Amino acid sequence: MPVALPVAFIGLGALGAPMATNLLAKGFALTVHNRNRERERPLAAAGARRATSPAEAARDAPVLALCLSDDIAVAEVLLGRGGATDGAAQAGLRPGSLVLDFSTIAPASSRAMAAALAERGVAYLDAPVTGGTEGARAGTLSVLVGGEASDLERARPVLEAVGQTITHLGPVGAGQEAKAVNQVLVAGGYAAVAEALALGQRLGLPMEAVRQALLGGAAGSWALEHRGGSMLRGEFPLGFRLRLHRKDLAIALEAAAIGGLELPLARQVAAMEDDLITAGHGDEDVSALARWFSAESR
Repeated sequence: MPVALPVAFIGLGALGAPMATNLLAKGFALTVHNRNRERERPLAAAGARRATSPAEAARDAPVLALCLSDDIAVAEVLLGRGGATDGAAQAGLRPGSLVLDFSTIAPASSRAMAAALAERGVAYLDAPVTGGTEGARAGTLSVLVGGEASDLERARPVLEAVGQTITHLGPVGAGQEAKAVNQVLVAGGYAAVAEALALGQRLGLPMEAVRQALLGGAAGSWALEHRGGSMLRGEFPLGFRLRLHRKDLAIALEAAAIGGLELPLARQVAAMEDDLITAGHGDEDVSALARWFSAESR
């Protein structure tokens, strides 16, 4: 697959925009579309072509990449009116093309998308990512892939432009199932850091010194290292929105329920996030879980 392969990218949010930027920097012939058209402008200034609809974006693109907020958005972009499979005006995905879905959605939704696209001769990979906005900017995301191995090889140059670790986990839906596991770990990690820092502050300890001391021990974690300091300062730089993490936890809790498994820690964090969303903090970073320990923030 040559580097100049045409790629269409739909969904230019906190993760999608830097991912698309990396594709452009790697020499891909990039077409972009976003519901908020203003988000297309920086990429267009760097050389990307703008499309007026998902159908137009998908036209003549062997690979269509998506990075959207939820199941409904993915279904609308792929199957809705003006979507990527809408063949009006000779636009839309062609048979033999490939959809590379970086969105985090329910495994069942991924399988439904794959089945609908297969009827049109279009392949589909679910490829949710982890690594936050830092990883998206650096091109070091971990990509969790579900789908056919042959389709993964077709997509590999695109995946390697946005990710450092690419793991094939099984058939379509397996990537989303692995992402659910990831989000449960994120929930526990961030909540534990928030709770521990709250305890130390209540005890009157010099918490930045405590944080530094703990980083090299058994309590060290990504969340403690990269978010602990800002949590202590009451700052929550956006890496991943709390409301989107809550959406992902709902996927994980549903998957667990189907398997007959209870996830008490994930359920508790989900309840904490519900409180914070109700209080207006849903668009802050997941590290805003630290706010839960301050009564005035709930």
